[in-house]
Formats: sequence, C-alpha cells, structure tokens
Amino acid sequence: MSTLDALSVVFDLDGTLVDSEPNYYEAGRLTLAEHGVPDFSWAEHERYVGISTRETITDWRERYGLRASVEELLEAKNGHYLRLARASTRVYPEMRRFVELLAAEGVPMAVASGSSPEAIGAILAGTRLDAHLRTVVSAEEVPRGKPAPDVFLEAARRLGADPADCVVVEDAVPGVAAAHAAGMRCVAIPYVAAQADAPEFAAAALLLRGGQREFTARAAHEWLTRSARAA
Repeated sequence: MSTLDALSVVFDLDGTLVDSEPNYYEAGRLTLAEHGVPDFSWAEHERYVGISTRETITDWRERYGLRASVEELLEAKNGHYLRLARASTRVYPEMRRFVELLAAEGVPMAVASGSSPEAIGAILAGTRLDAHLRTVVSAEEVPRGKPAPDVFLEAARRLGADPADCVVVEDAVPGVAAAHAAGMRCVAIPYVAAQADAPEFAAAALLLRGGQREFTARAAHEWLTRSARAA
C-alpha cells in the first residue's frame, strides 16, 4: 500500500506543468496588435499570469479601450494560441517525472486551469501528458476563475476526493489563493520571480522560491510522503 493512498494532486497547467507563457504572451501581443494596440510588453503580460483568458480579455477591453467583444477577442487569442501551442509547448522535465512518479503509485491527478478546454486538450495531447492526466477542469466550465476556488473544488468533485485530501501544484498568486480558498494544501513554484514575496505564497504548505529551477520530482514526492504520514 502506498503512503499516498489518501492523497489527490491537482495541477495548474500553464507555467506549472508546461512553459506555455511565452506562447500566451505572443498570442496576446498578436491579438492586441490586430486591434490597434502595438508594443504589448512581457512586463504587461506578467500581470495576467494565473488569470483566466476570459478575465484577461475583459480587463484588456477596459484598459485599452477595445471595441471588439469579449467573444471576438477570445476567439482571436485562442486561435493564435492553439496554433503556437500545437507547434511547440515545452513540458518542464522534472514535472513530467513527478507526474510519472505519482501515476506509478496510482495517485489520482487532475488539471485545473484558466485556459480554454481546447487549449488544455491540445497541450496535454501534444505533450503526451494526457496519458496520466485525464481529469481536466477549465475555468470556462465553472462560474468563477482563480483566485476563486471553483476550478479546484470541481477537480476534487470529479476525482471523488475530499478537498482536504488534495494538494495543488501552482505557479501564480491567483492559483495559490484559489487553493487556499478551496481548503487545499499548495506546493507553490513561482513563475514570476518578483512575486515570490507575495503574502499568498507565504501561505503555501511548500514554497519553492527559486521556481522551476528549484523543483525536483524526487524532493516533491518525498515532501508529499512526509506530509501524508503527518496528516
């Protein structure tokens, strides 16, 4: 019997399992350029890391005075993103190893993401992570995106797990806040280094301030095993 038998793990996707933010940035830059907003910078993009695509676009319309509807902008950005994602999306190697370690022990796993169902499906299929990650929740399927807990609570429901027995793996402030609101422990791996001091990260059960550079599958698995024994 595995020490992790009572545990379920819920992964964020973008910036956590895969380094998709460069593709999201480029999709956003292209979409805004098409609607008269040139020079969208990476620094501007960083403020939207961890926020759903729909909520990002809603903010864009107000911030940049865009006339196009949310649906029109969403279709344009998702179209650009899917083309880029299918061409190239990099899985963090240690994250793939971590997923494989958990799968070998039969730990139930899910993905809960602010991306569209189409984008999540394309990335998981293209990276072959779908072999182990079959339970998927998009923020578009629940009333509220992160930092609300809805995607994580829905993931727990689909896994048949108690939220208290779930551990979330996240890279962004809204996601860590959502995990806390869902009553789940969180392994936080900041994608934006400057956000590592945010109070939301301080509440994480495990904070890897160095981000993906500090993350190893073996150490994360050992931490889960220790925390499961202590529970």
